[in-house]
Amino acid sequence: MAAQRKRPSTTKRPAAKRPATSRTTAASRSKSGAGKSAAKNGGKGGALRGFGRRVGGQGPWWARALRWFSFVGVTGILAAAAAFFVLYQTINIPDANADFQTQTTQVYYSDGKHKIGEFALQDRENISIDEIPASMQAAAIAAEDRSFYTNRGIDLKGIIRAVRDNTTSGEIQGGGSTITQQYVKILYLTQERSYTRKVKEAILSIKIHNQLSKKEILEGYLNTIYFGNGAYGVQVASQDYFGKPASELNYAQSALLATIINSPGYYDPYAENAQSRIQPRFNYVLKGMVKSGAITSEEAAKFSDKLPSVKPKKDLNRFGGTKGFLLAAVKDQMTKLEFTPSQIEGGGLRIVTTFDYEDQKDAVEAIKLNRPADRPELHPALASIQPGTGAVRAMYGGPDFLKSQQNWALLPTQPGSTFKVFAVVAALENGYSLRTTLNGNSPLRDKDGKQITENQGETGTSSFGQIPLSTATAKSVNTAFVDLTIQMAGGMDSDWAKGADKVLKAANQAGIPSSITDKWAKVANVSLGTNPVPPIDMANAYATLAADGKRADWYMVETVKDYQGTVLHEHEVKTKQTIPKDVAADTIAAMQGVVSAGSGTNARTICPTAGKTGTATAGEDEDQHVSSSWFAGITPKLATAVMYNRGVGNEDLEGYMVPFFGGQIPAKTFKAYMDRALDPSDCGTFPRPANIQAEKGTTYVAPKPKPKKTEKTSKPKPERTTPTPTTPAPPAPEPTTPPVPEPVPTTPPTQPTTPAPPTPPTPRTGP
Repeated sequence: MAAQRKRPSTTKRPAAKRPATSRTTAASRSKSGAGKSAAKNGGKGGALRGFGRRVGGQGPWWARALRWFSFVGVTGILAAAAAFFVLYQTINIPDANADFQTQTTQVYYSDGKHKIGEFALQDRENISIDEIPASMQAAAIAAEDRSFYTNRGIDLKGIIRAVRDNTTSGEIQGGGSTITQQYVKILYLTQERSYTRKVKEAILSIKIHNQLSKKEILEGYLNTIYFGNGAYGVQVASQDYFGKPASELNYAQSALLATIINSPGYYDPYAENAQSRIQPRFNYVLKGMVKSGAITSEEAAKFSDKLPSVKPKKDLNRFGGTKGFLLAAVKDQMTKLEFTPSQIEGGGLRIVTTFDYEDQKDAVEAIKLNRPADRPELHPALASIQPGTGAVRAMYGGPDFLKSQQNWALLPTQPGSTFKVFAVVAALENGYSLRTTLNGNSPLRDKDGKQITENQGETGTSSFGQIPLSTATAKSVNTAFVDLTIQMAGGMDSDWAKGADKVLKAANQAGIPSSITDKWAKVANVSLGTNPVPPIDMANAYATLAADGKRADWYMVETVKDYQGTVLHEHEVKTKQTIPKDVAADTIAAMQGVVSAGSGTNARTICPTAGKTGTATAGEDEDQHVSSSWFAGITPKLATAVMYNRGVGNEDLEGYMVPFFGGQIPAKTFKAYMDRALDPSDCGTFPRPANIQAEKGTTYVAPKPKPKKTEKTSKPKPERTTPTPTTPAPPAPEPTTPPVPEPVPTTPPTQPTTPAPPTPPTPRTGP
């Protein structure tokens, strides 16, 4: 029994020990895991230590260190090569900077030799490497990249030197760039200073080196680089500094240009103390040229203490003076010919204009001689056109385009009585003649006694009585021309607009654009010049008469060629017989009377001359004032309009320009210009008067002379009846001093800066 009681305790002991056994096992597992982790880490460290021992090898410490440095260097080179490969493949040559591909467009007078000016984003004219002398090529290389012919687009020594300088200075200062790198930076990149840009520049330089020859790179560089004072490229620089093409540069001039490249502002030959700044760098370039064999040491020694002389500094204001108006007008014409702004400004075009070099000088001189002194608000204008072609031979729009861009030769101004010529044309086309009788009494009244208009001018409101159209034209009689318009309409009881319409139609036939006249009110005094017309259009309309009635549109651009000489535009003269020849001939005859014995005697030139004076007024009643003064005239080979106004366009001339009549200063200006521009041995002739016979109106018959009183009384003899002459009758008795053109009522402009077309005063209409 005792043995049986002990069994339960024996069986329980193993169960009591299980927890201890379990803890021991966990602990042992934990130690085992830690051991495995340590073993793993120890394996990595061992591998690195093993790699280090393999790289360093055995031996003293300095040997192991040397091997390590060699390893790092080789690895760096391989990494750099890999990076270069990736960059070379991924960096593409971008589109060239547009401004640096432009070339200057040259604008010439009609002879194609004398230059008016130029259009340019950058003043540049590209030339081939064959036109760049060897001295200039050698100088550029000596100054900027002496390893040019041996490097592959970049200079490692230069780059290392630049990195050192940039690092020590604490900022990106540049430097170390080869000619190829400079070319790349200008043509493809920006002027940003950063390591990123330098890396890109180096990659692109190598690419350009691999794609272009050294000659091509040097040609592009010298045509692109900036030489200061607005000159881009060696050709323009040579012309600006030395007044010669690049092909004629000598070695000293070449060296100076190469010196300027480094810093155009600092090495500016026009700057104060220029020689002290330039000479050291200049000598450096000469020594480099000696080293390369381009020049001898003796040649270099000649300029060791001096610089080659340069011409006076060029005025960079290309639009300054009177030429600016020509250039602006040509640019506008080019736009109308559908040339784009990029072509005009940077296409390297060669534009030959219609402006005659000598005629233009004559126009400027004529204005200077006749424009009253100390009258800054006075605006003269002149436009001169060749009859039969429409070519504008001279134009004066103002004294200085930079001070005021308003070209008064192109801006509309009230023409006054110069517009009466178109009423003469209209009358001759519509059944009247130069001998048609007109009412020259002043004032002119309608059938109810209301005043329509009056005569004005030096003779005041003088009445001329019944006079022929020829006399009305010579004396510029306002009332007679209003009467003519009313007669063409059908009389006092008719719609006067019909007569005005005929006058405007004649103006359009002559060359006054309908875009101008379509805006005008059709009133009886339309021929008195109450509405504005640009002088250039008036000159062209008169040119139509000088060309026997053949109209040609005026133009300024003769030919346009690209920089390779290809013709892009050539003007084709087109004429149209818009006015019958006999009408043109008789109109000229009437206009000759103005110059020979009328209001325009001051305009007589060395050649046969015909023309018309004009003096316009603006404002109503007490506010009325003289607004402009004109003379427009022709010879067989040239038509010219001269105009003077004041201020914004229609300000008062009376008391400011003395005398203010068109037959005075404008007529004298006309004569001064024409006598210079015309060749007395080649004047040409006007057509003989056609003596058109009237089908309408009343033909003028001169009054019979009064019999002389005698002391002896005798039986009067019957007067012989004078038959109607076939030529225009002589004018009625005239004042000893020919009256000059009369002011015409107009209204003031509404714009403060540009004369706007005024609304003409509406005359009292008939019932």
